[in-house]
Amino acid sequence: MGLPKGVEHPLWAILIGPGAIPRPRSGFVYLSMRNGKLNGLLFLMALLVVWELVAQAEWVNPLIVPPLSKILKIFSEQVFSGQIPLQIFVSMKRAAVGYFLAAAVFIPLGILMGLSQRVYRWFEVVVEMLRPVPPPVVIPVALLFFGLGDEMKIFVIFFSCAWPILLNTLDGVRGLDWVLLNTARTFGLTRRKIIWQVILPACSPQIVTGLRVSLPIMLILVVISEMVGSTDGIGYFVLDAQRRFKVAQMYAGMLALALLGYTLNQLFNGLVRWLLPWQRGMTRRREVE
Repeated sequence: MGLPKGVEHPLWAILIGPGAIPRPRSGFVYLSMRNGKLNGLLFLMALLVVWELVAQAEWVNPLIVPPLSKILKIFSEQVFSGQIPLQIFVSMKRAAVGYFLAAAVFIPLGILMGLSQRVYRWFEVVVEMLRPVPPPVVIPVALLFFGLGDEMKIFVIFFSCAWPILLNTLDGVRGLDWVLLNTARTFGLTRRKIIWQVILPACSPQIVTGLRVSLPIMLILVVISEMVGSTDGIGYFVLDAQRRFKVAQMYAGMLALALLGYTLNQLFNGLVRWLLPWQRGMTRRREVE
């Protein structure tokens, strides 16, 4: 069987195997996925309708739980005025720097720790001591060193995203089939090519898992750090609305965060499907089976 489109090196045939080549999705699996998403959307709509009816009937304090229609009105006003998009932009700028810094540092470190027992022993104690530390605990320390500027938020996000990325990358390298490495050496590949053409593709599912786990952590920590010490950002926007007792505006900020989290997850999944099409083929095969 031929290799997938765009795959030229014969090692890929060994790496992904013929079963990982994308196959047409069966109609049953496709309909099941569509029905699952539709059911989830209908359930969400039902919850929102119940919220609106309960709030309109004033079965709960309307000052604490305003009607959904009022929240949506405030949300649209804040969006079209540019206030919510501006705060989201500020937050995502900080979050992106911390997130990509963590990926740039801890993916290579995870590969090195997985390949070299000596490097693993150097970092083992430090990693095992720091990774159980709750990320919010780092905020006071970051405030002492970096003050209230963006550096504090970036460091907190960097620290928080580090451990899922590092540990998943390390597990991926340790679970690598060493036959692949021996085969690569047989083909005469250099160490650099082995890393790029064998190790990274083979470990990419675990690396992607670490990046995906870190994505909501990134969003959570940028909000918390902005609530603790900031004068802008979506976290500050929500906290400031609560302090001013603008409850509907507070819920509007929370709605913006929910939509932002969903959008980031969808963008991430789309990027993974584009960069790792062979992994999508393996997933389809498991779904059909």
